[in-house]
Amino acid sequence: MAKQLKRRCIIYGIGIFLYVCMISATMQYTLADRQKFIMYLAAYMVTGFGTFEALCDGALKKKLPLDYLMIILSTVGAFGVGRYMEGVFVMALFEFGMIVEAVSTHRAKRSIAEMIDIRPEYAVLKSEGKEQQIPPSELMLDDIIVIRPGERIPVDAVITFGKTTVDTKALTGEALPRTVGKEDKIYSGCINLSGLIEARVVRLYKDSTVLRVMELVEEAQNNKAESEAFITKFTRIYTPVMFICALLVMFVPPVTFSFGNWDMWIYRGLIFMIVACPCGLVLSVPVAFLGGIASAARHGIVVKGGNFLEDLAKADTFVFDKTGTLTEGVFKVEEVRTMGMSRDELLRMVAHVECYSNHPIAQSLLEAYGGVIDESKVYAMREMPGFGISATYEGKRVHVGNYRMMEKKQVYVDRMETEGTVIYVGVDKWYAGCIVIKDGIREHAKDTLSYLKNKQRAVLVMLTGDAEDSALPVARELDMDYAYTNLMPEDKLEQLEDFLFVQDDTERLVCVGDGINDAPVLARADVGIAMGNLGSAAAVEAADIILMEDELFRIIDAIHIAKETLHVVSQNISFALFVKILVLICTIVGYFGMWEAILVEVIVMIVAILNATWVVKYAA
Repeated sequence: MAKQLKRRCIIYGIGIFLYVCMISATMQYTLADRQKFIMYLAAYMVTGFGTFEALCDGALKKKLPLDYLMIILSTVGAFGVGRYMEGVFVMALFEFGMIVEAVSTHRAKRSIAEMIDIRPEYAVLKSEGKEQQIPPSELMLDDIIVIRPGERIPVDAVITFGKTTVDTKALTGEALPRTVGKEDKIYSGCINLSGLIEARVVRLYKDSTVLRVMELVEEAQNNKAESEAFITKFTRIYTPVMFICALLVMFVPPVTFSFGNWDMWIYRGLIFMIVACPCGLVLSVPVAFLGGIASAARHGIVVKGGNFLEDLAKADTFVFDKTGTLTEGVFKVEEVRTMGMSRDELLRMVAHVECYSNHPIAQSLLEAYGGVIDESKVYAMREMPGFGISATYEGKRVHVGNYRMMEKKQVYVDRMETEGTVIYVGVDKWYAGCIVIKDGIREHAKDTLSYLKNKQRAVLVMLTGDAEDSALPVARELDMDYAYTNLMPEDKLEQLEDFLFVQDDTERLVCVGDGINDAPVLARADVGIAMGNLGSAAAVEAADIILMEDELFRIIDAIHIAKETLHVVSQNISFALFVKILVLICTIVGYFGMWEAILVEVIVMIVAILNATWVVKYAA
């Protein structure tokens, strides 16, 4: 919680404590009117400190908040006619509503956590045949750096020596590592997986990709229009109208049909102002939104502010990342085809050949085999980046890799056209079979997107860093309207801006992602939804809503809760207005005093809270 908000809460708590003490003192002792005035005035000033401060800040900015002015005038008027206890109580109610709203708003505006997890900690500089570990910020253009397996690439560079595979998921979301060699460009924040390489620096650290991604997130957060609270929109019209009406009640009757009865009509005007004061309305709305937030939490959905529920209920465009969001982000063996041997024999042979590799595909093959690996049976292993791996297993030379490797080893195969990654297996010079590996679509993904398309009439968009041949089949299977592939983080943001540009004020765009590369678009979207269990810290911090268990169908739950919350908000507003109009009429004709007016505010508040509990108990 922000320091200023904490201070406001502490001061308010002290004020309430003083107020209770004053009530206790007046009930136990007989005090003079001046003593009561001083004691209640102290409690009043402390309790309403935040309100006075907000009024002063608004005045300095030339934006006078009339609802604050109205509550201050009415409570000061209550002190003027000797209603000290009532004046403090009304101020306490109003300030409580303001604090509840401030807490909700603060949660929606939490700053994005630093993406420290992809910042390289050091760089290895090669100079005059010697290697030296230095901070990445000290690297200069054209410096030669050495990057070993397992190390992060410190700056954007071009490979001058060696071949390797690079994990680019941090930037592109692509689960399959990319093979790179001499003259290929590599980007900061990515991880070198397999081979030692040397590279020439082409961008300084301050201009590197990893820092540009961070700047994109911050800029997107700043450019994101803040959803104006529903109650603020309403009170912008309601408050000045009620304020003018209260003044008319005070001054019109004494100079017309009730000439000279200034005391009576000023008192009624003050009561009118108290009744008309929007503190009940101010409280009823955030209470409903907080009820929606609590209900979402019970379903494993973290919502950072009530305004995001309001925006989610209006959403008509949903943008999804692919890997780790629509798909599981884990490679699995989907199909095994053999030639002259059994399925188990082929998997055993391939698993032994791949047993020393840390490549994700190798891990999926080992998992599919599931047996014990006897490393003594494997030797003369040779890995060829971009092709595959060869090794001698039980006296036979086994080649495991892509179609190009089979051509290189002069193994004739029938090229298989299918979705996913095809691994061919050759034994000496004959074809032994192939294995199809896929990144499976998440459970409930089809049902969730079908609901969004058919029930919400939403436009479905895929923005992914994955290659076209792996992304488009997923988009087709999920019946998405648009799919954009091979995107870097800045490209994703550019595409998102295009969709935002064509929206009107009644439409909202939701972005769903899980990786660091999704953080800029999650921050820029009207509502960003992150897969919280496996998602990166950057995506979680940039998002407005977090699915804690990575279950896509929770998006449907969140939409139901958002709509139910807005329904409760509407009910609370309607009830508060109906009661207020009724009481205002009674006040004008003299049937209501200050205590009755305060009681009405309490009733409105209690009903709003009880109504909000229906959202809390909501079960999707």
